[in-house]
Amino acid sequence: MQTKLEPGRLLFDDGNLAQRGYSTYLIKEYNRSHIKAKKSRIKEWDYYYIGNDSYGVALTVADNSYMSLASISFIDLVNKKTITKDSIKLFSNGKLHLPSTSKEGDIIYKDKKCEISFVHKNGKRHIQASFPKFDEKKTFRCDLYLSETNRDSMVIATPFNKPKHFYYNQKINLLSASGYVKIGEDIYDFNKDSFGVLDWGRGVWTYKNTWYWASLSASQRNKRIGFNLGYGFGDTSEATENMLFVDDKSIKLDKVHFDIPIDEKGRDDFLKPWKFRSNDGSINLNFHPIVNRSAKMNLLFLSSNQNQVFGRYEGYITIDNRRIYIDNLVGFAEKVTNKW
Repeated sequence: MQTKLEPGRLLFDDGNLAQRGYSTYLIKEYNRSHIKAKKSRIKEWDYYYIGNDSYGVALTVADNSYMSLASISFIDLVNKKTITKDSIKLFSNGKLHLPSTSKEGDIIYKDKKCEISFVHKNGKRHIQASFPKFDEKKTFRCDLYLSETNRDSMVIATPFNKPKHFYYNQKINLLSASGYVKIGEDIYDFNKDSFGVLDWGRGVWTYKNTWYWASLSASQRNKRIGFNLGYGFGDTSEATENMLFVDDKSIKLDKVHFDIPIDEKGRDDFLKPWKFRSNDGSINLNFHPIVNRSAKMNLLFLSSNQNQVFGRYEGYITIDNRRIYIDNLVGFAEKVTNKW
């Protein structure tokens, strides 16, 4: 069952979701002050990935209540290398004042380690960042502009199996990118063949959870193609977060499963080819990994095991008996397990 959201407040007065389901834009009103759960459980973030066939950059500003995170990653697909640096501060508890909508409001983050800004400017998203000592003694800088090419996005309001816990999420695919990244004296240009995705998330999360997420934003034969696939947390009985984007159109998809290879010790083998299949047979995709941006953290009662794998997709998605072929396009897929 796929239920479309209707306009209105995201939460009832008691802090529970007023409606669960999906939309193609931020139809519900999120307000941090309406949350009735423990404030320490609130998680808010803006995450951008901008890339092309050769390299990409990921930037995050997050307020997870017990800590804030500012993070920058550079992904070198040619040399199969990733660099990630971050800055963590304890007990942020909403002090970052992240906007209640992705449509407006700016994020300006600055500390002794780095500076990151996500600003709305002249109808575009302007992303700037600086991180001294990013790669050994080399400084990271970026100046990027993102423009929306599709009127639709993926929006989902998902409850957890615990009162007053929910996740309100928007993924904006196929953001046309321009600008540059500079690391030391090396300059990486982002042009018409570069695209970005925004992961905008606000909610109250349970302590332990695992999510699967796959994203593509690219072009082939003068056609823009993107998708958002995912599952693993919350109650998605009213709507999945799976959606296909072709030029300026969006198509809702049903359930999907990520088949990640297992090694001889029974562990996920992230750098072997993955498969993506749907319950209705409409999705038939193979994913060929190039590099894994992995990170692990264990701090007393907090832990995180992140594997964000960048690679190439090939296969097809069937819509109304018509196959949308995807030919060797670069995207990413991830599995993340948190105790937070």
